[in-house]
Amino acid sequence: QVQVVESGGGLVQAGGSLRLSCSASGNILSINAMGWYRQAPGKQRELVASITSGGNTDYADSVKGRFTISRDNAKNTMALQMNSLAPEDTAVYYCKVTARTSTLWAAYGYWGQGTQVTVSS
Repeated sequence: QVQVVESGGGLVQAGGSLRLSCSASGNILSINAMGWYRQAPGKQRELVASITSGGNTDYADSVKGRFTISRDNAKNTMALQMNSLAPEDTAVYYCKVTARTSTLWAAYGYWGQGTQVTVSS
């Protein structure tokens, strides 16, 4: 199995910054894509940013220029640097790791438990 743990959420004022971290552990053969998602109350979960094993990144339009995703392939970790935070960024942020645990099976997406980010106006 694969365990995914996020950390770094909290309460910040508008215009401030936070850095989220994600760590994957367990019986990991390889990790393909890693991504950050968020879900605000009453809304669907949405992709915030993703990064491939080769370092290619993709961002939601709403966070481009403010958020930066990065990963350390050797440590199976990922980070999300969030700057110029706004109240609309308030949500539970989830880390998703697409990993293979065996050469017999295809990659599968594993989720963390989520970390709350609250931005006050």
